[in-house]
Amino acid sequence: MPSLVSIASLLDQPQQALDFDFELPRTLATTPDVDALLATNCVVAIGVSGGKDSDACALAVNRYLNGIGHTGPRVLLHADLGRVEWMASLASCERLAAHLGWELVVVQRKAGDLLARWQSRWSANVERYRSLACVRLILPWSTSALRFCTSESKTAPIVSALRKRFPGANILNITGIRRQESSNRSRMPIAAVLPNLQRKTAAGVAWNPIIEWSLRDVLTEVKESGLQLHEAYTRYGASRVSCAYCILSTEADLRAAATCEGNHQVYREMVELEAISTFAFQGKRWLADVAPHLLPANLRLRIVEAKRRAQERQAIEAEIPAHLLYVDGWPSAVPTDAEADLIASVRRRVSDLMELEASYLTRESVQARYAELIVLRNLQAERKLKRNRDKPR
Repeated sequence: MPSLVSIASLLDQPQQALDFDFELPRTLATTPDVDALLATNCVVAIGVSGGKDSDACALAVNRYLNGIGHTGPRVLLHADLGRVEWMASLASCERLAAHLGWELVVVQRKAGDLLARWQSRWSANVERYRSLACVRLILPWSTSALRFCTSESKTAPIVSALRKRFPGANILNITGIRRQESSNRSRMPIAAVLPNLQRKTAAGVAWNPIIEWSLRDVLTEVKESGLQLHEAYTRYGASRVSCAYCILSTEADLRAAATCEGNHQVYREMVELEAISTFAFQGKRWLADVAPHLLPANLRLRIVEAKRRAQERQAIEAEIPAHLLYVDGWPSAVPTDAEADLIASVRRRVSDLMELEASYLTRESVQARYAELIVLRNLQAERKLKRNRDKPR
């Protein structure tokens, strides 16, 4: 596949120039369950980000619904991620809504935007470390394996809004996910029950109608509609639109985002969290290295120190053998005297390095805390067993 940096120029090329790695017919993927719901004129809700895939998905679904005579409610939903979002994303969604004649509903996480979530997660993780509720410090950022950014800031607010707006209706919740985008998405189904949207008297189903589409299909759909693409593509050369600085972004996309002045303030705020936490934004890739010229001198110096402390912290924590780490958040056994001495030593050094003022810094206190947590773990397991036994059958 070619670099997506040239998406805007690709749209200006003849149709045959849009041939990439593979080509599929530009039709929507459906299932019997999806067809049955559409036949009832169910609610059709499409999550839109302002990006090319959700644009193409909405355009194609609208045409498909018109073709089958669907007369049920149709709505676009945009999950506003706050400071981390491209400033032009809402305007892009509004253009799409106006083009289709659909209502656009904007939802947000009630507890604050995504950056606030990362900041509060770091504060909570520090408290967990201080109280020995975790053995190693835990990063503030979401990751590819732990995408609470999507579940909490996108899926949950959208599902909540749909349940309130359409309490007794069947709902198809649609996204522009495509198999070509990643190995994880290549294994996703065309449609599946969405448990949080499913109700006793009404169905809630997730539908990925353009899942088999190629990039060529997406660009052709947008080109034929005459719809204007997000400026992240056309002006700044990004290949995708989500967060301006996404945990899944390539280095090229991070750099593209940094060329947009509207993204500079949040860039500095995110680098500040790197400096405070000593955790790089993307594993070993520091966001601070993407555009250091945008950072004030004191923050650049603090990042140098954060990188040094990160290496030292990792080396110290690596001394803890795997069997002393928690499993599903709980210890497996009380450490021996030697093991407790090691844990206490690690905690003293990390606490001093990170200026955390942690508790449980002696052999006796570490052993007592492990024992206490094991008791709590067992009580929790007993309560869970009792709840399962008491469930009506």
